Amino acid sequence: MKIVGISSSPRGKNSNTLKLLDAALEGAEKAGAEVESIDVAKLKIKYCTACNKCQETGTCSIKDDYNGMMEKLLDADGIIWSSPNYITNVTAQLKTVFDRSPLVIHEQLFDGKYGLSLTTAGSDELDFVLGIMDNFMIHCGGNSIGGVGCSVALGPEAMETAIEKSRDKGKDIVEAIKEKRKYPEQEAVHEAWKAHFKYVILANKDQWTHNCDYWIEKGWLKE
Repeated sequence: MKIVGISSSPRGKNSNTLKLLDAALEGAEKAGAEVESIDVAKLKIKYCTACNKCQETGTCSIKDDYNGMMEKLLDADGIIWSSPNYITNVTAQLKTVFDRSPLVIHEQLFDGKYGLSLTTAGSDELDFVLGIMDNFMIHCGGNSIGGVGCSVALGPEAMETAIEKSRDKGKDIVEAIKEKRKYPEQEAVHEAWKAHFKYVILANKDQWTHNCDYWIEKGWLKE
């Protein structure tokens, strides 16, 4: 079993959010998983240009570090997303990763994978940012086991508590994968999304040839 952790803070080793990620990966490793941490703030990942080549060919036209990173995520059983709260959102580095991933969403490539979200903030605005990462995972076809957030303004004790919770969540994501845990409300989101998106595929089938072929192969689209 492989768990990949994504760090997206430009503060590197000084990141408070990295402390949560390290704890979660430690918990996952102790539970028996092979783990890897990827710092996307150190990678060269360009902005999406909306060229639609991924829908047409199945491959992103931009050649940079995104492609190798995504290969690791697609090979993983679980993904731990982490980002500090910058202006009530994930960091620009993580948002760029999300923006480069329309193929992952359109073809539900995280189907069967499990995600965990982690964040820190100077305020108590935690749930919104956790929700952005959870929703990305779910809309890519995966499952989210929830998340851990910490308002660092509450002091060292709050951070220590969040670190322990992250460690426990790291263990829990391993158990969720082993159990093939079901989340009915998330499965309903998957089905509702596919029911809607098939019309987008049909409207673009002459251009989005790879997407269309993939949907037909999966049985999600009847021509």
